[in-house]
Amino acid sequence: MNRRQLLIAIAAVPALVGAVGAQTPMRYPEKAIRLVVPFPPGGPTDVVARLIGTKLSERWGQAVIIENRAGAGGSIGAEAVARAAPDGYTLVMGSTANMAVNVTLHDKLGYDPLKDFAAINLAAVVPNLLVVDPAFPANTVGELIAIAKAKPEAVTYASGGVGTPSHLAAELFKSMSGVQMLHVPYKGSIPALADVMGGQVTLMFDSMASALPFSKAGKLKALAQTGNGRAAAAPDLPTIAESGLPGYEVTGWFGILAPANTPRPVVDKLSAEISAILALPEVKERYAALGLQPGPANPEAFSAFMKAEIAKWAAAIRASGAKRD
Repeated sequence: MNRRQLLIAIAAVPALVGAVGAQTPMRYPEKAIRLVVPFPPGGPTDVVARLIGTKLSERWGQAVIIENRAGAGGSIGAEAVARAAPDGYTLVMGSTANMAVNVTLHDKLGYDPLKDFAAINLAAVVPNLLVVDPAFPANTVGELIAIAKAKPEAVTYASGGVGTPSHLAAELFKSMSGVQMLHVPYKGSIPALADVMGGQVTLMFDSMASALPFSKAGKLKALAQTGNGRAAAAPDLPTIAESGLPGYEVTGWFGILAPANTPRPVVDKLSAEISAILALPEVKERYAALGLQPGPANPEAFSAFMKAEIAKWAAAIRASGAKRD
């Protein structure tokens, strides 16, 4: 072999190694995965994240660490993940709040849900419950509206913060029913729900996943659900639409995303594994108990869903006048 042939052979080595590497089965994951939940522990986003995270850990033999990083309606945790290495080892639980509502609500959002993330799976869609302090005299939506119209100063509503889905659900209820209620915002849905149970605030629109167990335990009184039909988890509870406000519908959702530019094989492996988890009998049973339903199970469908949600909530936010700096 002469010098020229030797140099050509050496130059070909990286390409050969790359070709071999491309045919090597992907070994992801080889270490722990961090799943960021941009809300406090115990809320519906956290419940879904821990359910899926536990199953991923069991199936892959790698720890899935749930990191609660709350603040700014879920934006702080989401922005941190948007800036993380796109290697599949840092994921985020997206939700109606941080991947749809905040786009319009914030003037300077530190990320773009459609450009800065790789959608993986829409893990769950869930209606809200309209719940009240058990001591509150109303037992139906009609009775609540009558009380609010007669004594508007006597009715307050809690939310997880200005511009959160729980806030906007109540604002939509106000506009459609013609009632006035005082807004009492909190830093997260869990402390808000606690004060409704304690009687400090009259009512709240909260995810069925977190509010239904308290309702079944008698710590809250559920008046209605907010979907376009009755959820299997609460078949005897009417919808707000059938309780006198036709057309009223609000649902929440939770999905898993990775930073943009995460390798497509990693995205596809995560998506397939999460879809398999959602099909497990024990997961389906847990979902049914919480009123959850799985959503579109592939990245393209989830991305299209988010785009539509951003447009829907933009209209609702502009109509409510809600704004956060």
